[in-house]
This record gives sequence, structure tokens and C-alpha cells, in this order.
Amino acid sequence: MNRYDKAFKEEAVRLSDEIGSKKAAEQLGVSYYTLQEWRKRRTLHGDGAHIGSGHAYASADKTAREIELEKEIVELRRANEILKDALGFFAKDRKR
Repeated sequence: MNRYDKAFKEEAVRLSDEIGSKKAAEQLGVSYYTLQEWRKRRTLHGDGAHIGSGHAYASADKTAREIELEKEIVELRRANEILKDALGFFAKDRKR
């Protein structure tokens, strides 16, 4: 099992934002699913997340509403990613 330091994970997540998760994972030699897990943690815990540091997340007890809203944000971001991928797919088809 590979262990990556916090700085590497944060850079990997930033790169995946820029060029996409699949390309970033290939370039960095990291599993796509590992990179997606890092992205999910950042989404759930924001800038307070200690991605890969082994420390607990810097968050106080959250209300049920905050947890519900965070889940909704994750779901909406996934939907956005799907729509972006679909847009790219149809744009390629249209260029022909």
C-alpha cells in the first residue's frame, strides 16, 4: 500500500481539477479511485481537511442540516461532472 504525503495529495487534487481525474491519475501513477477519494474528502471537509495527514478533520460537531447540505453539495458536484463529460462527448461528435 502506497502512502502519499499531504502536499502530494493536495497537488494531485488541484491537478485533477484542471485536467480531469482520469488524466491526473495516469500522469501521477495513482489509482483513479484513490484520487476520487481524495477529491471527495476535500469536498466534504473543505480547506479544513487534512488530506493524507492522518489527523482528524478540523470540524466541530455538525448539525444534521449541515451534514445534509454537504451531502447535497457532493451530489450536485457529481451531477456537474457528469454534465461536463456529456458536453465534451457531444461537442466532439458535433465537430465531425
